[in-house]
Amino acid sequence: MAHHKSIIEFGIIGLGRFGYALTKTLAAAGKEIVAIDTIESRVKQVRSFTESAFVVGTLDKETLEDAGIQNCETVIVCIGDSIDVSVLTTLNVIGMEVPRVISRAMSYEQGLILEKIGAEVIYPENDMAVRLANKLINSSIMETIELRGDIAITELRLTVNVENQTVQQLNLRQKFNLNIIALEHNGETTTEIAPDCLLYQGDNIVVIGQRNNIKKLESFLSK
Repeated sequence: MAHHKSIIEFGIIGLGRFGYALTKTLAAAGKEIVAIDTIESRVKQVRSFTESAFVVGTLDKETLEDAGIQNCETVIVCIGDSIDVSVLTTLNVIGMEVPRVISRAMSYEQGLILEKIGAEVIYPENDMAVRLANKLINSSIMETIELRGDIAITELRLTVNVENQTVQQLNLRQKFNLNIIALEHNGETTTEIAPDCLLYQGDNIVVIGQRNNIKKLESFLSK
């Protein structure tokens, strides 16, 4: 197992279903990845995506350093079957001064522990359920990313209510205290949105702001 000296974009620890999907998606986007697991069959599955996939006996600090985890800009700890191993591995990675450490939590209590030791926490199953519920409940909402506090980034499909209005006429900042950060029209997406840009039914916009304001916009679009 080679010791990496150059900066690596992502380190992924744990190659179960979540870690596998994450590795595959990042690799498809051309990102450099180091992926490790204690189970050889899982590592073999991702070797078609990245050459830097290693089978390790343990997840102690020395083994992680041998894999080059300390050289990663972001490390995602995807261990889901053992809370103890997840917490200790996350603690080891944080102790290696990796700039960004994200750890998967299977329960709220585990998430609290991971946050206390300095990791960003994700709840994959809960997040997927929330996103599905939002899609089922709100016909205009296509995707939502929950941020810290009461802030969210949400993609909405525009309805006839805004047909042929410009961004300036719609004036989401004044009416709903929201900012448009992206617009998709005819399959093309742009983040450079001029005030005189026309909006059409069926376009998708991505907005950022407080969740209650996003709900008000969704209600307005569905009238």
